[in-house]
Amino acid sequence: MIVGSAGNWRFSFAKQVNISLLILFIFLSLKTYSQNSKDSIPDGTEGEMFAAPTKDSTKMSWNEKRWRLFNGRLTTFKLGAGFLYEYAGFAQDRNSKIQMDSLGTPLKNQFKVRDFRVLFSGQFKSKREISWRAGIMYDGASDSWLVRETGIMVGVPEINSYFFVGRTKEGFSMNKVMNGYAGWAFERQMAIDVIPILADGIKWMAFLPKSRIFWNLGVYTDWLSKGQSFSTYQNQVDARVGWNPILSSAQNKLLHLGINYRYGKVAGDQIQLRSRPEANPAPYFITTGKFSSDHSNHVGYEIYYQSGRWLMGSEFYWHKFSSPVENNPLFRGGEVMVSYIFSGQSRKYITSTSIFGFVPVKKSVFKGGIGEFEGLLRFTTYDLNGGNIQGGKFWRITPMVNWYLSPELRFELGYGYGVLDRFGIKGTTQFFQSRIQITIL
Repeated sequence: MIVGSAGNWRFSFAKQVNISLLILFIFLSLKTYSQNSKDSIPDGTEGEMFAAPTKDSTKMSWNEKRWRLFNGRLTTFKLGAGFLYEYAGFAQDRNSKIQMDSLGTPLKNQFKVRDFRVLFSGQFKSKREISWRAGIMYDGASDSWLVRETGIMVGVPEINSYFFVGRTKEGFSMNKVMNGYAGWAFERQMAIDVIPILADGIKWMAFLPKSRIFWNLGVYTDWLSKGQSFSTYQNQVDARVGWNPILSSAQNKLLHLGINYRYGKVAGDQIQLRSRPEANPAPYFITTGKFSSDHSNHVGYEIYYQSGRWLMGSEFYWHKFSSPVENNPLFRGGEVMVSYIFSGQSRKYITSTSIFGFVPVKKSVFKGGIGEFEGLLRFTTYDLNGGNIQGGKFWRITPMVNWYLSPELRFELGYGYGVLDRFGIKGTTQFFQSRIQITIL
């Protein structure tokens, strides 16, 4: 009875928060406070920016601005796109081959389209800062088209906040919220694969300049996404809260500390956790198989320190599932990384959403420069053994180099050494990966 009451309380709380945020959003949106003028404003929640319109601005030609920004009577309009094409090769020891035979999915060296996306966005010509965003993406892994971040974002400077309504990232984990094209490695760390890539709802993002405290709070439901592959939860609540003890853009120094909490009601009372070994052409190395679960709780930390060319950080997460049949399994995993940009730049940090953005390119190879070179070392781990479930555990270490030839073009080259502990044996796989990335922001 106590457990049931607690569950009902959580659902009631989630609904109340949802309604409260919606009322606050409508109230603040209808008010007509004037905004302070800005050179740029957030383009969605993933770290992109676009130029703010001015009263006397005229329509821009297609090539006048690299971000493809145009002025309309009611709104600006920006066209963006992205394309990822990659290669993955594998070298296995005997045990690894036995494990893949057990999974029924042998490893195959291959070239593959990772994804292709088209993005549209703009800012309305209103006194209050209101922007919109829409996107579609071809996903190479599932060979299907998906709707990406799509919705409306409202700036509320009176409380140093932005509200996004629509389909977006939940706001759990720095690494998950960041634009995938801006990430430092080939793929996000495995331990956050359990968090759906998108969700439909309301997200509140805030940053207090004086105290340097930030938060992302969100409530989501599957009203629109029910039945889609990423919609594994019926509803969920997320909280990401943190502090920047050090924040100096002049000295390119930053200390970012954050904690995350998430509660989710599992859709259909059944779920499956699984993960590829950070190589999209590879099959799933670890998986729980489908198991019954009513809800789950997720907690974790994120810490990053940046000093000039250096960036180092770590995230670690615990995922607890309510499943008496499987003895309430707990799964865990995370990453530690360090990067160095040899050519002198620092990765941008966006305070409006409290995430890292793209590496700025001072002089591209197309203008006589060498672009920017980044060296990276990363260790990741994910353990899907918990309760009565033995889904396996995997760790990987990855040294790699990123060459940013221009703001639009990036080449990645990396090597990975990974160990899978599953089926009662340990198998080793070596990964040889490269990727070409085209990004039009």
